[in-house]
Amino acid sequence: MSEILKQLQGALAGHNPLVYIHSPEEERIMRGLQQAAENQGLARISCWSCLKGLDGQPDSQGPAAALQLVVSQDLRGLLVFKDLAPFLGQPEVARALREAFLDGQSKQDRILVLLCAELNIPETLKKEMYLLDISTPDEEEIASLVQALNQDHSHPAIPEAAVREIILALKGLTENEIRYVLQRACTRTSAGKDELLDEIFTEKKSVVKKSGFLEFSPPRWDIDSLGGLDNLKSWLKRREKIFSREALEAGVPIPKGLLMMGVSGCGKSLAVKTISALWNIPMFRLDMNLVFSGMYGTPEEAFHRALKTIEAVAPAVLWIDEIENALGLDESGQRVASHIFSSFLTWMQEKPPLIFIAATANKIQALPAEVLRKGRFDEVFFCDLPTAPEREEIFRIHLARNGANLEEFDFKMLQVLSEGWNGAEIEQAVISARTDAFYEQRTFNQRDLSNVISRIVPLSDTMETQIKAIRSWAFSRATPASKYGKSAARR
Repeated sequence: MSEILKQLQGALAGHNPLVYIHSPEEERIMRGLQQAAENQGLARISCWSCLKGLDGQPDSQGPAAALQLVVSQDLRGLLVFKDLAPFLGQPEVARALREAFLDGQSKQDRILVLLCAELNIPETLKKEMYLLDISTPDEEEIASLVQALNQDHSHPAIPEAAVREIILALKGLTENEIRYVLQRACTRTSAGKDELLDEIFTEKKSVVKKSGFLEFSPPRWDIDSLGGLDNLKSWLKRREKIFSREALEAGVPIPKGLLMMGVSGCGKSLAVKTISALWNIPMFRLDMNLVFSGMYGTPEEAFHRALKTIEAVAPAVLWIDEIENALGLDESGQRVASHIFSSFLTWMQEKPPLIFIAATANKIQALPAEVLRKGRFDEVFFCDLPTAPEREEIFRIHLARNGANLEEFDFKMLQVLSEGWNGAEIEQAVISARTDAFYEQRTFNQRDLSNVISRIVPLSDTMETQIKAIRSWAFSRATPASKYGKSAARR
């Protein structure tokens, strides 16, 4: 028996006169209700909509009139009212629902179901309503859809070896979204696993974009494009195969998340972006500015919806940039938005296993012990200013990306000239040198780069005191992301 049928049968078995089903999947819910009603002996199903009324009866398009009709004619069976949520704020509709509830308490063969895509229960009816929040199709239902698709084609549209991974990737999508994304992907004559996964990730990007405060981060950054931070990269590579359904079923502890803190411009955000491509799962950045803006209701409500949305599209990486600001913490770590902070900590403990949290922080002194303690994150990495060998690696990456001939550059000299620089400053120096050379219509060279370097004042000079404080704070509290740090990374 599928999970949705278990939920619906459980709701009907209680014979509660009023049942509120929260789900955007009307067709799927109606099929489940028909089967559940038969199992409970409720043979008749009547439906109401604001266009057709109650089973097409005259003068029943109005919700209050239709509800009064249920009571006056003593209708029995399963009565499904579709899209009633927008009308629940009307006093006459709320009163009619209460009267239907009171009248139906003694009638075991009448259950009134509100099937709504939005959750909008009036305060006056919360005690009377039995709320059922139906999740998207589980793996059993998705497997049935995939099997049906393969049977409709002369040859398997989805390779057998990829079925398990495709089913996992489709979790969080509605039945119609799954059907459409598979049909789009299978119109190609030779859709392999990677093409199917790309199509699924594109669909999930669309789903998340509708929420407004979650932004899809495309997996375009390869981990080899990240200079230095070898301990961090090794940690991510070792967990690439562990973050999977197979590892979960085998009882292997699934990575929960990591926190990267340190000097600004040292590659924290770029390191987060490489996780998506390395693990081949979608990444979504939570824009807390929009959460706090009030555009999507109260911050607490918007934050709750954001977490529910990311749960729906798991497996996924949730990226929270500058977590100290995102969770409403001031410079001293005081909780400006305490409700959101406490809700997030609770969610971190109870979230589904296949959601990985990648957080970055600049003001590390503002992070309270509740965030840093073991169990919240698997590891806390400190990203320091790159060492000389790491700066050379970063130079090589950016020079190659900008079409330079690496043999024409003196990297030992660049190591010396860039002492105390961070990765962002090295990248900008290369871009400026190439821009200057392009203006003069020639290939940029060592001289262009040296001239640019001589004009830039690095952050380590302008914020020397703050950087020393950051290093001092992190020395005994975090694992160095670089292999040249104080110790080898803990594994």
